Amino acid sequence: MADPRFFSAAGPHPLGRLSELSGATLALGADPGRMVADVAPLETAGPTDISFLDNRKYAGAFTTSKAGACVVAADMADRAPDGMMLLIAPDPYRAYALIAQAFYPRPAPDPWIAPTAWIDPSAELGENCRVEPGAVVGAKARIGARCRLGPCSVIEAGVVLGDDCVVGAGASLSHAIVGDRVTIYPGARIGQDGFGFAMGAQGHLKVPQLGRVMIGDDVEIGANTTIDRGAGPDTVIGSGCMIDNLVQIGHNVQLGRGCVIVAQVGISGSTQMGDFVAAGGQAGITGHLKIGSGARIAAQSGVMRDIPAGGTVGGAPAMPMADYLRLSALLAKMGKQKK
Repeated sequence: MADPRFFSAAGPHPLGRLSELSGATLALGADPGRMVADVAPLETAGPTDISFLDNRKYAGAFTTSKAGACVVAADMADRAPDGMMLLIAPDPYRAYALIAQAFYPRPAPDPWIAPTAWIDPSAELGENCRVEPGAVVGAKARIGARCRLGPCSVIEAGVVLGDDCVVGAGASLSHAIVGDRVTIYPGARIGQDGFGFAMGAQGHLKVPQLGRVMIGDDVEIGANTTIDRGAGPDTVIGSGCMIDNLVQIGHNVQLGRGCVIVAQVGISGSTQMGDFVAAGGQAGITGHLKIGSGARIAAQSGVMRDIPAGGTVGGAPAMPMADYLRLSALLAKMGKQKK
């Protein structure tokens, strides 16, 4: 059970309802009227909980689990312990995510404006917003309905937030147009100057950064991540992108829909990514590249060339994954021979 000091479960829910919400199929013998009180890991779940098995690595925990119900793939159903009711799904983790959302939906903000918040008279604030102590909303900013601005967050002049957005404690936004249902975690910095200047022996000359940051709907931006505004063209974050903590996105970068950018990735200026690109932790991507839709970049890769759609690369400098694995095996073999 999640710690009730921080989380409040919305259950119980009947198993049949969870099946409908998740798109999973009730296995033979599962009672649709059986009430489920909460979600829990396989190891700690009890008779009133529902869990899931997505990784065969945890098959042992599944076979000994005391969970009353579990979401599994069809080929694992015969390994369930006696008495466990099953929901069968082709993608158990996704089905479980929908079930967990039913128990722990995103809470609506309790409307309130702290006396110590400062909102410019020309700013627009949607209905049912919550503005925590020390938050600042600048001139002519527009905040949508049901938004939550965390303590000491800063929404600078002209920024637009859509409906149902959350801005974490200490985060700051400038020169940004943000869609609906966007979550910006504490300490994120969005819309500051891009790193653009003309170098020269007589001194480096700053180039004015005149673009914006355009963020689509249903985006998450992790804690202490920075996204620079464009130099002239905009920096664009497509709808559905998931950006982890401590990511750096340079000016003019464009991410398509549904990209996943893991912690400590750095993307240099003017690189364009297609839809559903995934970049593993600490990958470095140089500027002015084109990364095709569906490409996958392994952790700690150093990407210096374009990647075609659907390509998978690894290593530094990054190369097709098959080449990288072959080279790694060869180097390991040479090392053993030398010994």
